[in-house]
Amino acid sequence: MNKYIFRKQDKLIKFYLHRECRLLFYTQFACMSNVIIATLCRNFLAAIDMAHQVLVLAPEELLEKDRRFFYMAYHSLIFLDYYLSDPVRDFHPKLSYTIHHADVLPAEAVDDVLPDRIYTKDELLTFLRETRGKCETQFRQMTGEKLLERWITDNEVDMHGLCPPLVSHYSRLEILLYNLRHLQHHTGQLNLLLRLKANVAADWVSQSPCL
Repeated sequence: MNKYIFRKQDKLIKFYLHRECRLLFYTQFACMSNVIIATLCRNFLAAIDMAHQVLVLAPEELLEKDRRFFYMAYHSLIFLDYYLSDPVRDFHPKLSYTIHHADVLPAEAVDDVLPDRIYTKDELLTFLRETRGKCETQFRQMTGEKLLERWITDNEVDMHGLCPPLVSHYSRLEILLYNLRHLQHHTGQLNLLLRLKANVAADWVSQSPCL
């Protein structure tokens, strides 16, 4: 009888210990997730704000006549918007594009995703501001659980022609990091072109306030 009672008590102790460990884990996970989300948000918005600086400084003539600069700017913005679309099926960019065959691409093209026309500086800036708002909304609604979920479904992968196979199984956390790096990479290239061709350049943005 005593052995039975001891075994029962042992099971109860283990149950409560496991429950407390689970509660502690979830509490720590939630706190860590909040830190990660806030840190990502500040740095992501800073990268967008730096890209915004580059476009603000770019002379109208450079955007109109230098196709390489324009195509790179458009490429940066369209993929920024695409990777921030959640769900991806709701991606409907105002600055439309067409995917062209490699044989007909202009020499200045960054990839096969070409804008349907040469958009104005104001149109590009408006598009970027709206995408920044989308970014803020996504971070405002983000949770630790969402960060670990896949960012795109199988049905959405081929929906817009923009999803590289490499990223089709990324989590939201990884696509956010990938998107940030992609934007910063091209912003650096654009900033260099801006310095070489217009003798101006955007300043470094260390971080931006996150709501």
